[in-house]
Amino acid sequence: MNLEVTDFIKSLEEPWQLQLCDDLREAVHQAIPEAQERMQYKKPHFLKNGKYAAVISTSKKAVSFTIFNTTDLDIPKNFDGPSERKTLKIAKGEKPDYNQLISLVQLASSNL
Repeated sequence: MNLEVTDFIKSLEEPWQLQLCDDLREAVHQAIPEAQERMQYKKPHFLKNGKYAAVISTSKKAVSFTIFNTTDLDIPKNFDGPSERKTLKIAKGEKPDYNQLISLVQLASSNL
C-alpha cells in the first residue's frame, strides 16, 4: 500500500467517500493482489506490471471508479466512457456491487 494513496483517502472530508474509496481500494487488491499504487493527477492509480488497471477519483457529489483495458469485455450499462476504459459513478447512498467490480478488474487486467 502506498502512503500517498492512504493519505489521500484519509484526507477526504466526507465520511461516505472515505469509506467508499477504502472499499474500492480493497476491491482492486482482491482483484489484483500484486497491484502497485501511486498518486497521479491527484488521484489514486492502480497498476499491474506498470500498466493502468484502475483509478479512483472524487468530486463533491460522487466517487468515480474507472477500469482500464475494457475493450473486449461485456461491461454493464451503468458504466460510461470509451470502449478502452469504463467509469462507474457512485453517489452518496449508493453501494456498488463489489463482487462485480472485482471480477471486471480481474478480467480487464488479465493481459497486463
